[in-house]
Amino acid sequence: MPKIALVDDDRNILTSVSLTLEAEGYNVSTYTDGASGLEGLTSDKPDLAILDIKMPRMDGMELLRRLRQKSDLPVIFLTSKDEEIDELFGLKMGADDFIKKPFSQRLLVERVKSILRRSAPRDGQAGTTAEPQPGKALIERGNLVMDEERHTCTWKGQRVTLTVTEFLILQALALRPGVVKSRNALMDAAYDDQVYVDDRTIDSHIKRLRKKFKAVDDEFEMIETLYGVGYRFKEQ
Repeated sequence: MPKIALVDDDRNILTSVSLTLEAEGYNVSTYTDGASGLEGLTSDKPDLAILDIKMPRMDGMELLRRLRQKSDLPVIFLTSKDEEIDELFGLKMGADDFIKKPFSQRLLVERVKSILRRSAPRDGQAGTTAEPQPGKALIERGNLVMDEERHTCTWKGQRVTLTVTEFLILQALALRPGVVKSRNALMDAAYDDQVYVDDRTIDSHIKRLRKKFKAVDDEFEMIETLYGVGYRFKEQ
């Protein structure tokens, strides 16, 4: 039974959303502020977190920032804000999805199912930290090694922790080095049909991918931009 953490200071949302998710078979833990949420996410280790942005003690952005220092846990943001900058900033920090309040409970359930499907390792070993091992799901492109079954990625032997969406985008590029992938093609690779994202969402994920690889190798330049066309993984 997948575990979901719900962090929101609105008790009505905590009650209604947790009841909806539990009816779908999920095990739900609820927290009323960011500080208690961070403690629970660290100790309980759920399969997915749903975070409100505006909360007391610690807002959702700060909670995500601290979470990303040690975890690639899939995260959905709930927000009543309309400012575009919040969504773009959240995506750059590693959020997987945004849902604006007020929202359909059914929409939230479908987004949860979509992200959990994408994040589930094929061998069922969720959260494994094993290094990539040879196998049919292994992608090797020079210094890059990706293991689809274990959801692991290394560059020059160093671990690069990716979110589900980042992993799928990089995988789509690395499968065919030198071939340009449009933003639409990358959307199709990283998101299910029922999830709508725009071009800037893909751009934000690409920027974060580059930042993560440059953190382990300042000379990383393998993801190329072809302005007006899309992105490609450089041939070696």
